[in-house]
Amino acid sequence: MSVREINFDGIIGPSHNYAGLSPGNLASSHNAGAVAYPRAAALQGIGKMRANIALGLTQGIFLPQPRPDTAWLEKLGTDMEHAEPHMRAAAMSASSMWAANAATVSPAADTADGRCHLTAANLVTMPHRSHEWPHTIRQLRIAFAHSAHFAVHDAVPAPFGDEGAANHMRLCDHHGAPGIEVFVYGKSGGPFPARQHIEASKAIARIHGLNPERTLFVQQSEEAIAAGAFHNDVVAVANERILFAHEQAFADKAAFFDALRATLPSVEIVEVPASAVSLGDAIASYLFNAQLVTLPEGGTALILPTEAQAIPAVWNWLEAHVAGNGPIRRLIPVDVRQSMANGGGPACLRLRVVADPETIDPRFLVNAGKLDAIAAVIEAHWPEEIAAKDLQSPALIRQIQQSWLSLVDHLGLSRDLS
Repeated sequence: MSVREINFDGIIGPSHNYAGLSPGNLASSHNAGAVAYPRAAALQGIGKMRANIALGLTQGIFLPQPRPDTAWLEKLGTDMEHAEPHMRAAAMSASSMWAANAATVSPAADTADGRCHLTAANLVTMPHRSHEWPHTIRQLRIAFAHSAHFAVHDAVPAPFGDEGAANHMRLCDHHGAPGIEVFVYGKSGGPFPARQHIEASKAIARIHGLNPERTLFVQQSEEAIAAGAFHNDVVAVANERILFAHEQAFADKAAFFDALRATLPSVEIVEVPASAVSLGDAIASYLFNAQLVTLPEGGTALILPTEAQAIPAVWNWLEAHVAGNGPIRRLIPVDVRQSMANGGGPACLRLRVVADPETIDPRFLVNAGKLDAIAAVIEAHWPEEIAAKDLQSPALIRQIQQSWLSLVDHLGLSRDLS
């Protein structure tokens, strides 16, 4: 097989709940305390992956992390019985399902040593995510163990916040060609924290051996962060030559676009004007938190949440773009409502890796049949629902732990991950 883009989706874990742990993520805050449906959430994620495979895309997975994270609580001098409610919720968080935050990825065509480099995100800004990266590293080092093709790096040290590929874009003539890597960082001027620090982005670029002349550091607009765009991928997404972004995504879009055109003359910039789609509507619909993909038969499709259809300004703009023969040729809505209610759309659920699938541990690659078998495990073991009051239930904790073990055993990873 040849080098191609592979989307690795995080399987939504059995502890999926709405604890409202993520300030700046409006959906997460709005739905805090609501009843969550882990089984339905995970099956929705499987459905999205099935649809991608049906399109001819190559699909991978990452496993949920073991929950509750009792080792983390132990380091804090407590346990699930005695921890304060917010700490108990943080230990139970299923947020690792959003694989876009797992790591930043630089394909072999961009790096000095000709290997694909992956750096795990430290996620230090949010306590409930700050303990994910050691578990993430374990999976990355199994999936991408072939040292002739991959280099997997530990997270950038604190206090420099790094949120992974959610603040990173790559543009190129085709996936196998050298690209322009764009690191988007934040400076908060509003009520919510900026999660991506420029120091972390620069460190990753150095660690990955990127060419400084083909690497851009771009500031996200403070207006976007204040409006609830906690990651760049809430207001912008890129694929091959196409940059799809909201007019208010970047602090200095003119300078960014000029630099992008100078380094990649073939770039096609699709900008959605605020006069057509407000920043609020863009964030509410997760218009840009979509998978912008190249189809095997050619052309570009936008895999976006069904919520985008419910906001007339958003859907009208998209339909007009397609009708006007714009660069995006197909709109493919998918139902990931359980993830959306916790603040993560289709793009949040996946990490993009450009590589030859033959060099990847096959346990992390899936086809339709393998997804059917995973879905059967989920249907048999995942809790049907979780309310906030349930998080301290010993019976629920035992079910979550057994559910995770059942999936790990099914995939033949128990020796590596247990």
